[in-house]
Amino acid sequence: MASPTEVEKIGSAKPAMRKKPMLSRMKPLIANRYLYLMLLPVILYFIIFEYKPMYGAIIAFKDFNPYQGIWDSPWAGFKHFQRFFESYYFWRLLKNTFLMSFYSLIVIFPASITFALLLNEIRIKAFKSVVQTISYLPHFISLIVICGMIIDFTKPDGIINGLLQAIGVIQEPIQFLILPEWFRTIYVGSGLWQSVGWNSIIYLAALSGINPSLYEAAVVDGAGRWKQLIHITIPGIMPTVLILLILNVGTLLNVGWDKIILLYNPATYDTADVISTFVYRRGIMEADYSFSAAVGLFNSVINFSLLVIANRISRKTTESSLW
Repeated sequence: MASPTEVEKIGSAKPAMRKKPMLSRMKPLIANRYLYLMLLPVILYFIIFEYKPMYGAIIAFKDFNPYQGIWDSPWAGFKHFQRFFESYYFWRLLKNTFLMSFYSLIVIFPASITFALLLNEIRIKAFKSVVQTISYLPHFISLIVICGMIIDFTKPDGIINGLLQAIGVIQEPIQFLILPEWFRTIYVGSGLWQSVGWNSIIYLAALSGINPSLYEAAVVDGAGRWKQLIHITIPGIMPTVLILLILNVGTLLNVGWDKIILLYNPATYDTADVISTFVYRRGIMEADYSFSAAVGLFNSVINFSLLVIANRISRKTTESSLW
């Protein structure tokens, strides 16, 4: 039978045993405290500018009046969503938004991968650096300047019409930005020039992470550059490609409104008007805040659903997923 002193020792040991796991969990936090401190501004940014504004989404379910405020404005239920679904613009906006994003995805996404693969094959470092620098430059040019260049190039007396007339493709100049059928081509083509170099950076980083011994073993086995590309390079970057593809699918209905607003006009609304530009016109220019909030919320819900579906498909078919 244990003595009273032994019982006291056993009793006093239990709290220490409970505290030990807590201390072991705190050690990594204490050791990496400066890293977590560096992470703090990012967390604050998302809380202030991403999560806090979600509070304002409830105006999509109200008849918002700025004088009454968000909480005091009367509830409207799903009235504004119903207005949008029954409006003439609904299918046109959905079609234009989807097609603009889809064309950009199927053109720019594989082009960035191809460009990175081609850059990776260049063995002359100086030439490779020059090509990379030239391809990155459009990303750093102001969007206002980009759109101004597009407008100047596509004018009847612009360089594109002059070139097409010089090689005999057309006889009369084309007013590209006035014709609805040309808007998507101009948008996607300029986006390709603007972003393909910058987007290739992450693929180049993934390529640099492939083990060089794999290529050495392939050379010993007699594999040429093409077989090395098919069996080593592409499988090596495939997890990165799938993750970025999932993220791109999740933003399929998030077409950049700023570039479209700078280029479109009422004559091209049939093919150029997308959800984000419609929200801008109704919410900012016409002050129909509740209706535009409902349209924007609908857009966000669709994007979130696409992200979840793409992630689930990727997880079931491959080993790569966001979660």
